[in-house]
Amino acid sequence: MLKIAYHPIYKHPLPEGHRFPMIKYELLPQQLLYEGTCTEDNFFEPSFPEDHHILAAHDKIYYQNLMSLELSKREARKIGFPLSDELVQRERIIADGTIKGCHFALEQGIAMNIAGGTHHAYSDRGEAFCMLNDQAIGARYLLNHELAKKILIVDLDVHQGNGTAEIFETDHSVFTFSMHGKGNYPFKKEVSDLDIPLEKGTTDQEYLSILKKTLPALLERVQPDFIFYLCGVDVLETDKLGTLSMTLDGCKERDRFVLQSCYDAKIPVQCSMGGGYSPEIRIIVEAHANTFRLAEDIYA
Repeated sequence: MLKIAYHPIYKHPLPEGHRFPMIKYELLPQQLLYEGTCTEDNFFEPSFPEDHHILAAHDKIYYQNLMSLELSKREARKIGFPLSDELVQRERIIADGTIKGCHFALEQGIAMNIAGGTHHAYSDRGEAFCMLNDQAIGARYLLNHELAKKILIVDLDVHQGNGTAEIFETDHSVFTFSMHGKGNYPFKKEVSDLDIPLEKGTTDQEYLSILKKTLPALLERVQPDFIFYLCGVDVLETDKLGTLSMTLDGCKERDRFVLQSCYDAKIPVQCSMGGGYSPEIRIIVEAHANTFRLAEDIYA
């Protein structure tokens, strides 16, 4: 059975008019239940991970300052959310959803997190709605518990996984792959093990052609025994913060190809949702829901 991390704290209250579509974390599980893609049994509720799991990926002083809400005004401003204790607890719970999802993926081939994909969180700072890097924490958890030896992170959010690249810059047990909009934030990119910057207006055909040439070669080259997939839907042409021109069908085919590749290669995969900022919330929810529908179909 497909297991999905979800907690009510995922939908965090924000000031009116804030550009982050927090409501998607409430609407997405509701949609999956309503249409019958999932039942209540698919969902599990994460809690708080032990601090040492987080500290395997993050600097101790940064984490202490985050927990005590003692970040500087500049550090807090770069995160983009009003800093609060509940917000920090939310981030910790999201990370636990990814950690627990790793175990489900090892047992059943795949696991999902309704939230996560916080790839702009560096080892020692947060930015762009990201404070703790859930998939980096999950990767270090697997390595430290000898549950994986070689990990591939497939980051297909429209924004480069800059924090993830920094965390694993000198860690050869984790291969970071980011395929993103060339002109998108972050404007100063980090260096992943493989970066593929895409030109503004890249279409379904161009995007999928590159992905379908790249991913099979990476699986052969890296020989991972675990994959983290960041499946952001801000690649859509409707996205306010993206520069690509993909359709819903193209985004769905992207997810189908990645998940089918993991399934065929018998490599466990943990999926975190990442970004999505289309003006119409129904488009964001539909694009994310497609990922779960495909997971249920492929791994049935």
